[in-house]
Parts: sequence; C-alpha cells; structure tokens
Amino acid sequence: MSSLALPLPATDLEALRFRVRRLADDRPGTYRMLGADGRVLYVGKAKALRTRLLSYFRATYPEDKAARILHAAHDIQIVPTPSEFAAALTELELIRKFRPPFNHAMNRNRVSGFLVVTDERAPRLLATATPERHAGRVYGPFPSRGRVTEAARVLTDLLGIRDCRADMPVHYAEQQELFTDPIRAACPRYDFGTCLGPCAGLVSESGYRARGEMAAAFCEGRSIDPIGRVVEEMTTRADAGDFERAAYWRAKFETLEWLLAAVARNRATLESLTFVYRDPGARGDARAYLIVRGEVRATYPDPVSPIEREAFAAVVAEEMAKPREAVGRVSPERLHQRLLVMSWFRNRPNAWRWTSPVGGGSR
Repeated sequence: MSSLALPLPATDLEALRFRVRRLADDRPGTYRMLGADGRVLYVGKAKALRTRLLSYFRATYPEDKAARILHAAHDIQIVPTPSEFAAALTELELIRKFRPPFNHAMNRNRVSGFLVVTDERAPRLLATATPERHAGRVYGPFPSRGRVTEAARVLTDLLGIRDCRADMPVHYAEQQELFTDPIRAACPRYDFGTCLGPCAGLVSESGYRARGEMAAAFCEGRSIDPIGRVVEEMTTRADAGDFERAAYWRAKFETLEWLLAAVARNRATLESLTFVYRDPGARGDARAYLIVRGEVRATYPDPVSPIEREAFAAVVAEEMAKPREAVGRVSPERLHQRLLVMSWFRNRPNAWRWTSPVGGGSR
C-alpha cells in the first residue's frame, strides 16, 4: 500500500471534512473513497456514517491506514442504507464490483481455513485462506487454518495426490507411448509411496482422478475411506509392539477425525441458516430477507398487508423449489456472502429473535 500513501493530501481535507459534516448523519450506510480520476480506492461500511467518516480525519498519517486512505482520496461518496445488515451486504457487493486497492480479500478475517479440490487435469487438495483464487470445489470455513493445513497434508499423502505447482506437466500412463525414454517422478514422494506420480506417467488418468473424488467425498462427509487404512496401520503397529509408529498413525487418525467433525459442524451450520430474517431497520425501514443456507436469495420491504405477504410467500416458495447446487460448487461472491451471514448471526445473538422458519412469513 506504500504506493498509495501520498506525502500530501490529494484534496483539501478541511473542505472534505466540511462536506462530511453537512452530508452525513449517524445512520447505517456505505461510503466510497475516490481518487482524482474517479477510481474507487476504498469501500467501507458503518453503523453510524458521520461518526465513522469523521474518525478518518483524526487518524495519524502515515501510521494509520485510515489516514493513508484519506490522503489518497479526492472525494467521498456516501450512501445510507436501511440497516447495518444492509450496509454489510452492500459493502460486499461494492468490493466485488470495484476491487478497490485498499480493500483486502473482501475484508474477510483470515483466521479460518478452507479446503479446495481443484478442477485441474490432475486435481490437488489445497488448504488456503483465499479459496477464491483457485478453481474447484470449496469446503469450509473451518475454525483453524493450522489444523486444516495438517488435515490436507494427511489426506494428500494417504490418497497419493500431488502437491506440486499448478503448472507442473501431467503425463498419465495412457501417454507413455509418446515418450521414448521413461519419465522420472519430479519429487521423492512417489518413492516414499505418498504420490501416485501423475507427472511421470505412473498412474492412469481414471485412477488418479478417482483419488481426487475420494478427497472430495471425505471433505463432504460422504466417505471415510482413508480412515480405514489409518486404523489398520495403527492397530497392526500396536499389536506388533511398535508403539512409536502406532502413535504416528494415531496422530493421523485424530487429524482426520477432527476434519470429519468440522465438516459435520459446517454442514449443520449452513442448514441452520435457512429462514426469513426480518431486519427492523435503523429508522423503521424494516425489510424481509430470505436466507437459504447462508445466502440472501431475496429481499423486500417488510410485507405488512395480506397481498404483500402473499407475494412474498410466493417468492419464498419459488426459491425453495429450486434444486440444490452440488456441494462445494460455490462462486466466490456467494462464498463471501455465506461468511458474512455466518459472522452476522454468530456475533449478534439477538438477531435470531427476528428470524422465522421458511414458510412462516416475515414475522
């Protein structure tokens, strides 16, 4: 961000402060910091717009990020919203649309981890904090990045999945006739028995891709196949009195057991986030949100009259009748919205009192 930190303000800060005092009041909303060329430099949200924006002018330059943003800005656009929840949703959409340089990864907390089974010709299983950077099936969020990384390592080794760079050439066994000399595996993992060697034509495409599907099935809680080998190894070593190796395999078992429990909790959490949320609004501008598995599918002014209720019920019925998407197939935009909704109801327990089961209306 140092390239965006200017030695002098890009505009008259006193004039900008005066505009904020005149145009902003303490209601929820979003704001955009604009450069001299009109480019959106930063998108933010606030429960109280006036208070939040004036705090920028008290920040210390260049130590504080707020001051660096303000020094780079030429103008501020202020847009009130009905509620803080509406502001959070709007902020998410604006960041996705404008990709401002001062916003990082949709402002998401990086404590959680995700697993991605990539859509590459030779799929990999990745542990990451930024799943939007990888095309594939996404699982999570899981509560500990460290444990997610450990679980990915265990699954990758047990299933023989590659962990090399995305641009590593892939040669399946069906292509051996194209090469006059045998191809050597690019790393020792093949010799160690922890990779099937798709880089050297040592496995068929169907055989390798089946392992990728096993990884996806485990991450979805549909299969526990890799655990069978771990239990067998652990039991065999213990029976032979090799307690050091038995403890080695027990550690792997505990890692996979943790991941299975995390997968189950994640699935239960998403299923619990299906309801109608009646947001009372900051100034009585109540709105009804249909939330399905953590995603906002529809929003309307809070239906009050019988006709409005009937129309909203029809929207709910139509959305609920749509087929479910494949597990893991979630776009980055929808993923970020799920994370926002999860965070909103986790950090604001009182918000649950404004929810009702789907089919129960808006109240």
